[in-house]
Amino acid sequence: MEKHLHIVCLNVPYPVNYGGVFDLFYKLGALQASGVNIHLHCFEYGRGEQNELNKYCSSVHYYKRTMGFQAFSIKIPYIVSSRSNKELMKRLAQDEHPILMEGIHCTWLLNDARFKHRRCFVRLHNVEHVYYNYLFQHSTQPFKKMYYSWESNQLKCYEKSIVNKATYWSVIETDTTLFRSMGCNDITFLPLFLPPWKVSGREGKGTFCLYHGDLSVPENEKAAHWLLDEVFHDLEIPFVVAGKDPSASLVHKAENTRHTCIVANPGENEMQDMVAKAHIHILPSFNATGIKVKLVNALFNGRHCVANPSTVDGTGLETACIVAHDTADFRQIISKMYQQPFTETELLARKQLLTGMFDNEANARQMVKWIWGK
Repeated sequence: MEKHLHIVCLNVPYPVNYGGVFDLFYKLGALQASGVNIHLHCFEYGRGEQNELNKYCSSVHYYKRTMGFQAFSIKIPYIVSSRSNKELMKRLAQDEHPILMEGIHCTWLLNDARFKHRRCFVRLHNVEHVYYNYLFQHSTQPFKKMYYSWESNQLKCYEKSIVNKATYWSVIETDTTLFRSMGCNDITFLPLFLPPWKVSGREGKGTFCLYHGDLSVPENEKAAHWLLDEVFHDLEIPFVVAGKDPSASLVHKAENTRHTCIVANPGENEMQDMVAKAHIHILPSFNATGIKVKLVNALFNGRHCVANPSTVDGTGLETACIVAHDTADFRQIISKMYQQPFTETELLARKQLLTGMFDNEANARQMVKWIWGK
């Protein structure tokens, strides 16, 4: 029996140039290799149509996301209502193939009676109401704070209303537990799908500490400012901040902090070169939902990783990191670890942990069993 699967994506999942699309893109190839005919549906709002996707999908369809006040709803969160589309609903209703929705963003159809008895699955990238509450807490712009607060409250009600309208697959165990506490009866942990990384951290010592991420995201910018102000301001240790679209204030602060440099908008090869050469990856987070691809990247391709509980709790990766609970911990651990070489023992422990968890082929086979049965 041929296996056909509709996948509805919140964005165009190529190019793979930010953490949020890694799972979306690398899942396609793994499912195709498992014999699945993928019918991909993408909301396009700036990334363009991508021929690369045709290599993995039997069909690819693009839809315009409705933006601004036209998408505003009193009852439905903006990230969901802005992705409601009649053409998409009509196309999905033409057959009985199972449907995978990538993120809460794509779950509009769960409120449509035509899909009440379809096999529907949701990839839970975050518990979105928690994520938007973090955005509210960390944003400094009044209009954005108001929007994030409104959206967080909307999402909390909305998520509760759909917890038992689909089968859910979370990216970390913490999100599984939280969704169950909201009344979800059918949720399972499914690890991220990743590039064909091999554990390749280099033994010995690197030459600097590294914080990297999308610096246009308020949470990441706040983390970078915090590291410059509270952790590295008087440490005699080289520190590199690297990532997409840093603000003028962050660039100015990094340029005026001793032993620090900032690398704006590095290419993929340059970024991975820095990941490999760093001695310590600094991984603080103020957002305790979802999993950070930069953490997984650092563990596969880098040396020592120092993270706080919000970065690692529920990921299953805690044992591969040195956990710092506060500013003093970060300063003390960084000063100590900067003198300690990365060893073969640590490398072997990582291989054992990561290779078993992040296995695209095995995880795709598991998805096939969950969707179509043995």
